[in-house]
Amino acid sequence: MVASTFAQLNRADDDNDEQELRPRSLDEFVGQERVVENLRIAVQAARMREEPLDHVLLSGLPGLGKTTLCTLLARECRARLHVTSGPALARPADLAGLLTGLERGDLLFIDEVHRLPIAVEEYLYGAMEDFVVDVPVEQGLAARTVRLPLQPFTLVGATTREGKLTAAFRGRFGIHEKLDPYPPADLIRIVRRTARILGCDLADGAAEQLSTRARGTPRIANRLLRRLRDLAQVRGAAAIDSAIAHEGLHRLGIDELGLEATDRRILGLLQRASPSVLGLKTIGAGIGEAEETIEEVYEPHLLRLELIRKTARGRELTVRGREWCVAHGVAEEEVGGG
Repeated sequence: MVASTFAQLNRADDDNDEQELRPRSLDEFVGQERVVENLRIAVQAARMREEPLDHVLLSGLPGLGKTTLCTLLARECRARLHVTSGPALARPADLAGLLTGLERGDLLFIDEVHRLPIAVEEYLYGAMEDFVVDVPVEQGLAARTVRLPLQPFTLVGATTREGKLTAAFRGRFGIHEKLDPYPPADLIRIVRRTARILGCDLADGAAEQLSTRARGTPRIANRLLRRLRDLAQVRGAAAIDSAIAHEGLHRLGIDELGLEATDRRILGLLQRASPSVLGLKTIGAGIGEAEETIEEVYEPHLLRLELIRKTARGRELTVRGREWCVAHGVAEEEVGGG
């Protein structure tokens, strides 16, 4: 199966460029003003008390800056950063080595924290609240554990699906911050900064096109900018202007709302089923995409645009969604009737 455009855009390619493009301080971070200000106050207060920062939970869609904010928190706290992910911690023993190696004030970043196994999550409870862990020292009939003290540390968890966290786990984070999709004005600032770092000229019209078609996500905006830079270079253009941007985005199959081929297939499938609703599994089978990909990559943008809605029975088109399908050439004979 050929991967869709935005699935490709969300992969961690061009890692060196990603590191170069990330801001180096909270002052350089564009957008999410409320979140940044709250974190800045929390860091300043912790430093004034000479205490580690309270545990932090960052939630939001992929590509909004959760990992970047964690890196900046470590710099602002002048602390060492240790990075892992939920899927990498299959057993409590995998976590024990990490925790016992932490020094006072260190930040432990767990990406995709909602994917921690329950046993590992429960193992974290004592570490987060009392800074202790129980380490097994023998096995079999003589099995016993030894309680070891930990240095006070900060756990930073990042999740795209906060609802999958248990209430007990979520409640142990003292700081909860949710990152929202970026408005076009912030994305324009971001792509202009990226263009300066990449050494390419970006015209105002091109920046505006990127800002409205990047699904409110800086990661996507920056990846699209790289592809436009490639096109401008091949065309021998001195700058990325509106014409280059229009051609490049058209080649990628991205329309004026930021919708790409998979989004259109989802809308078309719902249109043909209208007025019936379709479950996520049916949609996935109909367009050849994994349910999780639809739910995390495509559906949030369609919901924000109010083209589809979730119901207790499944997904369905809104009036606006049906009008969009008609306006964009969904053939009348393909449209399902009641």
